[in-house]
Amino acid sequence: MAGTAESMVTPTGREQEGANVDLRATTPPGAEELIITENSALGIYEAVLGGEIVAGVIYSKGVNRIALLATSVFPAFRGKGIPAKLLIGVLDKLRAQGATVTISCPFAAEFVGAHPEYADVLGIGRPGQ
Repeated sequence: MAGTAESMVTPTGREQEGANVDLRATTPPGAEELIITENSALGIYEAVLGGEIVAGVIYSKGVNRIALLATSVFPAFRGKGIPAKLLIGVLDKLRAQGATVTISCPFAAEFVGAHPEYADVLGIGRPGQ
């Protein structure tokens, strides 16, 4: 593992690399694939690169919604667009599950604001959810 949860950094302001960038491009040949896993015991979606946890999104499950609370990345892995790639994976997974998401994480809110294609996951236009 890259470090402990205490050593993770939460991206804010200008540090929110990738929030306004479309990162759906394919991974370059020879580059390691970012794998998104769910650690339901801890309530964290984790980004794993080369067998190491490099970033995470803390979440809370309610009856009808998933709340994304905070996004963090280990300092050694900053500047690689990992938080945005992690959010793409998490939001795509939640969409496939038919989940509705609430966001209180500033980075995730900025990311979704820059990517309106995720409005359906937020339940925008779905009364009563």
